[in-house]
Amino acid sequence: MLLHGYLSKKESFYYQIEFLSKYFEVIAPDFPGFGASAPLNEAWSVQDYAEWLVRFLKAQNVARVHILAHSFGARVAFKALSARPDIADSLIVTGGAGLVKPRSPEYIKKVNAYRRIKKIFPKFAEKHFGSSEYRTLPPVMRESYKKIVNEDLSDCAAKVKCKTYLLYGKADTVTPPSEEGQTFHNLIADSRFEIMEGGHFCFSEYPDLFNSKIFNFLSVK
Repeated sequence: MLLHGYLSKKESFYYQIEFLSKYFEVIAPDFPGFGASAPLNEAWSVQDYAEWLVRFLKAQNVARVHILAHSFGARVAFKALSARPDIADSLIVTGGAGLVKPRSPEYIKKVNAYRRIKKIFPKFAEKHFGSSEYRTLPPVMRESYKKIVNEDLSDCAAKVKCKTYLLYGKADTVTPPSEEGQTFHNLIADSRFEIMEGGHFCFSEYPDLFNSKIFNFLSVK
């Protein structure tokens, strides 16, 4: 089962779908609110997405899967597996997110400024504050985004019990392997951690290399 990143869709795994379909039955959904899925009517948290994932598998009559999760998809996987370890035989994480890092004084100043300005000029605040990713989102998705990025999933990751492979691109500046990758490796017992060529989307930048690595992982009992 392939779980895509935020503001992405199942097609981001084009090369993995093409390759893995030769050996496995591949399930690659669009998360609600993304891709071909219907827009959200309310702001979802990581918990909401995790519960959706469990319901989706049940609806597909699938008992257990191997999960390949990218970025935001890893957040959902960590949350789901912390409560329902029985749904997966193994987990592969690439560019996995889910940590809330210490806020710098500059960040705190920006947040405080945003809150003050929002009270007086809400449209101006929404247009000029926050990341470029955040500013592209419609109102419901902005609220969902805030719920998602402000939840630290360290405790959930520590509860993952299935065989786990953490494969990060060495040039990943979104979820640096020395930070997210190493932290999740320390949290998940007996996990395997490796750094390869590429950035946050190393799986599409170097698909042949990535596919060979995950296939070898899945082939070892």
